[in-house]
Amino acid sequence: MTRDVVVVGGGPAGLAAAVVLGRALRSVLVVDAGEPRNARAAGVHNFLTRESLSPQDFLAAGRADAERYGVTFRTGTVSAVTGTAPEFRVELADGTTLTSRRVLVATGLADVLPEIPGLAERWGKTVLHCGHCHGYEARGSAIGVLGDQLGAFMNTLLWRQWSEDVVLFLNDALVLDPEQQRQLDAQGVRVVPGRVESFTDAGVTVAGGTVVPRTYLALHTRVEARADFLEPLGFKPVDLPLGLGTYLPVEDPTGRTSVPGLWVAGNASDARAQLTSAAAAGVTAGEALTMDLVMADAAAVA
Repeated sequence: MTRDVVVVGGGPAGLAAAVVLGRALRSVLVVDAGEPRNARAAGVHNFLTRESLSPQDFLAAGRADAERYGVTFRTGTVSAVTGTAPEFRVELADGTTLTSRRVLVATGLADVLPEIPGLAERWGKTVLHCGHCHGYEARGSAIGVLGDQLGAFMNTLLWRQWSEDVVLFLNDALVLDPEQQRQLDAQGVRVVPGRVESFTDAGVTVAGGTVVPRTYLALHTRVEARADFLEPLGFKPVDLPLGLGTYLPVEDPTGRTSVPGLWVAGNASDARAQLTSAAAAGVTAGEALTMDLVMADAAAVA
């Protein structure tokens, strides 16, 4: 069976697109590996009507919405996409090959943490990357910010609004200019020099063995587009500025790419997207795909 669309990734962007396509009476299969980026978070935030819902319940609700309109799901990992529109071949790691007229990639991004002991096991719990996602829950706590060259100064000022007890760890990566130091002093932010060696329940350990008690540690991660499977199409991730990571480039706001018949939506093409904006991008892509299929059908019978 050749579907109208195979959606790779069952997060907010992929699910939103699937709902739009299903309501347009298109045959849609969503392939999802079951590895959401926010799996370890306690709840989703800033998504109207779904505030504090667990990531698992959020995805289950979205999947149920899509299934109402005939969308089908398959658990698996896509290993390669080959062919051209209108007959892409979507190969899965288990050896299965699916065919579709169009492909939508909504695989999101993978976070690459700094190689500091203690971060990985606390990721999404007390190691946090987004003030707007977790700041309210961490309010009033002892918060540390890990220094880097990717905006740690501004990140420190952001986190300061949720707590009066904020420490910036320079981590041998950040050099403050006099004006930045003045602003941090005015906000009561303590600055700790030296390389960060670990983060434990006791706090942040810096070079020399000093432990600074902290409940939370905020940081930036490098983000990487999960898209090796698109290489057979000659479509590869490109670099974000300042070494922030990689993303998949799109040709226009609908998520259309340079490869005919291939769309991208959500974090995979927009590293800044939160759940709401990723879902909105999925809706936009779903509508564009629907119209693209309508025009293809009309041309076929003309």
